[in-house]
Amino acid sequence: IPILNLIVLYKIINIVTEEVEFEIDKEEISKIECALEMCKTKYPILLVHGVFFRDNKYFNYWGRIPKTLEARGAKIYYGEHQSALAVKDSARELAAKIKYIVDRTGCEKVNIIAHSKGGLDCRYAISKFGISDKVASLTTINTPHNGCLFADYLLSKIPASTKNKVADAYNSTLKKFGESNPDFLAAVNDLTDSACKQLNTEISTPQGFYCQSVGSVLTKATSGKFPLNLSYHLVKYFSGENDGLVDEASFKWGENYILLRSTEKRGISHGDMIDLNRQNFRGFDVREFYVSLVSDLKNKGF
Repeated sequence: IPILNLIVLYKIINIVTEEVEFEIDKEEISKIECALEMCKTKYPILLVHGVFFRDNKYFNYWGRIPKTLEARGAKIYYGEHQSALAVKDSARELAAKIKYIVDRTGCEKVNIIAHSKGGLDCRYAISKFGISDKVASLTTINTPHNGCLFADYLLSKIPASTKNKVADAYNSTLKKFGESNPDFLAAVNDLTDSACKQLNTEISTPQGFYCQSVGSVLTKATSGKFPLNLSYHLVKYFSGENDGLVDEASFKWGENYILLRSTEKRGISHGDMIDLNRQNFRGFDVREFYVSLVSDLKNKGF
């Protein structure tokens, strides 16, 4: 046991040392970036969350990313829409939020950065709810633009009674947290391959603003954390390379596409792209990626 204790202690010391060294180096870089206001865009940034999450000041969906961007001059707002609704209903809430921000602040437009289903919600809002003139750019992060084929399979195999029980439990819980009308099944169904193909025939991309998409590839299932470590193999079976939830072929949308791969074996998961676990790991610095992303929007005049 003493030997085992020493081994564990050695691992702990190594992890802590790496974290301290990483953060010290990052602090030195941040002093320069903050002074240059690298992320002070012409229009504010609107961060839009994905399905089954809410914007919360106590547990930020975007991890350490907003604080990093704000320190470098960015003005940040949040979508603050409900966690589980059909794309159309989420889009309606987001359209109202964008109009509110523009009217209240006089900023004229917003730069949207939307993760996962949030990207579909924003596309629908822009196309159907008359806010295209209030959007300077839309960047989607790991959004299933072409749906998730494995979701079609699961929904066809799981008995209706089981699906309804899960949905009722989720909806009733979220109502206790203040959501007015959560709809678990509507949200899930709108992420299927068939639903997204239909969606793509219904919504267009209005001209006049910049559109781009980002995706990432997870290469080691266990690095995805629960439940991505389980869904990774299922998605890979049906669709190939993926981030633990969305396959690589579904990410691409807009005039610019960025596919991220880690130099390390673990890869980059769906959750890593929003700093969900607040984890530093070799091969990808999520905070610096967003600094680069927003800095590029600034340089483009947005």
